[in-house]
Amino acid sequence: MHVVVLMKQTFDTEERIRLVDGKIAEDGVKWIINPYDEYAVEEAIQLKEKQGATVTVVSVGNDNTTQALRTALAMGADEAVLIEAPELSDERAIAKAIVAYLKDKSFDVLLAGNFSVDNGAGQVAIRVAHELGLPHIAAVTQLTIEGNQATGVREIDGDVQTVTATLPALFTAQQGLNEPRYPSLPNIMKAKKKPLTTLTLSDLGLSNDDVAAKVERVEVTLPPKRQAGQKITGTPDEQAEQLAEILVKALR
Repeated sequence: MHVVVLMKQTFDTEERIRLVDGKIAEDGVKWIINPYDEYAVEEAIQLKEKQGATVTVVSVGNDNTTQALRTALAMGADEAVLIEAPELSDERAIAKAIVAYLKDKSFDVLLAGNFSVDNGAGQVAIRVAHELGLPHIAAVTQLTIEGNQATGVREIDGDVQTVTATLPALFTAQQGLNEPRYPSLPNIMKAKKKPLTTLTLSDLGLSNDDVAAKVERVEVTLPPKRQAGQKITGTPDEQAEQLAEILVKALR
């Protein structure tokens, strides 16, 4: 069994977001594996341990992205691939690059996070599945694979739904699927010797027109500051009357 994990490097979730000239400042920022992608990496490694799968981790980004890829290797992945294309700015273009890499590869399971915590997008993995003609089950909290059949369980509106698919297929990981492991020091050292291949868009046969952005981010702004609350005083009847007046004014 060959498992491929689509992974993104994002800001540490505890980082303070700073804006400079309408853009997010990245200097001095700590980078991590996107938390939802980390569930996908862990699930792939568990498939390796239970069923002898081979795990390949793929990411699109700049040279700095090798940090996250090395972390995935230290967790237990067998090999990593970096598609070095920092100029790609929208999900369509990123998916195009991944599809160009995967289209002539043989794999059984494609795993990814349900969405990315930096811009809240959940498009890339689904776009890849669509382009490759793969069935997909989104936001799984439980995954079972037997032979060429997979069963995914996901939460919906306070209940759970069980969905089956025939491999190869894509599954996106939701919180609760597993508990990602911390890489041990020996595994961190071993990860340095595991294969990490770097490819460019030209290596994948893609031109600038193929990956031209269809969406442009014009500006990023922080949410407006919350106004101070209003304290209502007086007897309960007086407070109720004041509150009613406030609500009536707000609805006008």
